[in-house]
Amino acid sequence: MRAVRTAFGTLERFAPELGARFATRRWLTIPPYRGRPAEMIPPGETFRVPVGGRHVVSRVWGTGPVVYLVHGWGGHSVQLRAFLEPLLATGHRVVTFDALSHGESDPGELGPRQTSIPEMAAALEAVVAAHGPAHAVIAHSLGANATFFALRRGLWAGRLVFLAPMTQPVPYTALFSAALGFDRRVRERMLTRVARLVGRPWSSFDVPSQVDDLPAPPPLLTVHDPNDRETRYADSVALRKAWPGAELLTVHGLGHWRVLRDPDTVARAVAFVTEAEVRGRAVS
Repeated sequence: MRAVRTAFGTLERFAPELGARFATRRWLTIPPYRGRPAEMIPPGETFRVPVGGRHVVSRVWGTGPVVYLVHGWGGHSVQLRAFLEPLLATGHRVVTFDALSHGESDPGELGPRQTSIPEMAAALEAVVAAHGPAHAVIAHSLGANATFFALRRGLWAGRLVFLAPMTQPVPYTALFSAALGFDRRVRERMLTRVARLVGRPWSSFDVPSQVDDLPAPPPLLTVHDPNDRETRYADSVALRKAWPGAELLTVHGLGHWRVLRDPDTVARAVAFVTEAEVRGRAVS
């Protein structure tokens, strides 16, 4: 990292456009998945769902109202395996998938190990179109932002559970620039390049400011640890304030990843999903 910081510091001073090009590529590149393999979950029925000429791999278990499990940036569908058995036991059909450039799915439009929030949202939309209306979506980290982006484009979901969501990406770019050793000149150009590549302004991904665009926001439970080192607890606080009737469950000692397998968190999320009242319409 010392060499990287030195290089970006030099580009900040002498070649900010070139620095922005490298920074943009790094921003849109997902980290390698370091978790346990898919063999750790019971074998389900596997599907390949087309998304813009590419395919995402999805798996399905059970019958009943459909609950979609959505991983985050650099994640994998297997990360939400702790929710599988409790949801099946409560009579749900469970669907997971790997977003483009993740897991077993094809590379995305930007190339291997690169993707964007709109592309992650498109994968969710395609999987829901293939497997049926979403009684609920349980989404982690940036997967929550992608889920909301899909809702703004017309996806319907009866209930939402957001686990350690990233709902306001712009503040993370300041942390990103500080970590890599560049400043305002490269960062501002990076913001412009990213917006151009993904085809959307950064404001499109600020969830709290966009909640009013939903005609009827579904019931929402957001779960966050104030000491999460990956996503900001403030993101969930802002979301709760903006989202009518949203509930914020504050947890401690779980960080960004253990929240996905904590028994109490899983139980609370499943209870929320199985509550009888679903705003908008009933799903059978």
